[in-house]
Amino acid sequence: MTLVSPHAPRSPHAPRSARAPHAPRSLRAKRRRAALRTAAFLSPWLIGSGLFFGYPLLSTVYFSFTRYDGFRQPVFNGLDNWTYVFTDYPLFWPAMRNTLWLVVVMVSCRVVFGLGIGLLITRVKTGAGIFRTLFYLPYLAPPVAATLAFVFLLNPGTGPVDTLLEAVGLPAPGWFTDADWSKPALTALALWGVGDLMVIFMAALLDVPKEQYEAAELDGAGPWQRFRHITLPNIAPIVLFAVVTGMIQAMQYYTQPLVAGKTAAGVIGGSGQQFEPGYPDKSTLTLPQVVYNVGFQRFDYGSACVVALVLFALSMAFTALLMRRRGGLIGAGD
Repeated sequence: MTLVSPHAPRSPHAPRSARAPHAPRSLRAKRRRAALRTAAFLSPWLIGSGLFFGYPLLSTVYFSFTRYDGFRQPVFNGLDNWTYVFTDYPLFWPAMRNTLWLVVVMVSCRVVFGLGIGLLITRVKTGAGIFRTLFYLPYLAPPVAATLAFVFLLNPGTGPVDTLLEAVGLPAPGWFTDADWSKPALTALALWGVGDLMVIFMAALLDVPKEQYEAAELDGAGPWQRFRHITLPNIAPIVLFAVVTGMIQAMQYYTQPLVAGKTAAGVIGGSGQQFEPGYPDKSTLTLPQVVYNVGFQRFDYGSACVVALVLFALSMAFTALLMRRRGGLIGAGD
């Protein structure tokens, strides 16, 4: 009779269950502990997102299908709010067109202008700090004060801008009193405060390896070729960031067009005073103004939630499109 030591190694031909009967259970326990540990670290973000994003979003969806004025209990009314906003509410489609115009034109101009200013300052040999400060200071101005200053500067009757244009024989636009010029005037205001993008682009431009420029110059590449094949591919992620954040800000554009319209119309807000936004001729009307007008002036929270959901859907669609195209943007100079 052969005695086998309990510490002797098992035969390699022994069944798997006999070799390690508790291995799968131990592996599952480790994975469970790792998942719980990960959830514990993510819990602050999960709780915050649920309270301040998930719950408000679900509530907005729910209220969009109800008749709710903020005082009485909401009553389900199906698609009545959606039908009213898309077919009967007169300010929705002008606000939609103006918001899309601002997203396409104003954001594009800000990105190009901010990149151009950043390129110029990075090539300045002396006084770069002074120019950087001068271009950045307008960004620090409060939005209301900056808008009021622009309205008075561009006043067609007494503003110095039109006075100078008339002195040199150029036509003087109506700016914030002309429906054709109000959005370009808002774009000029946005370009005046482009210091935030300038600083971001300067940091990206200074981080481009100089060796690549030197190699391109040895190969005979001109300024445009160096910008296209070296500068743009290196800063493309920053350009994408500027476009996405600018688009989101344009979707939330509220203060400047409202203040400009009220000031140009000569309306001074007071207690209980009603003002229909969009002066002149609904040209400064944006979707956030519509949300405020419907929800807090007309007390139709259901319809206001519909406009808010449209705004959210547009923001998500634009962001998804830009993120989907990021590969082409980053590889633009390849």
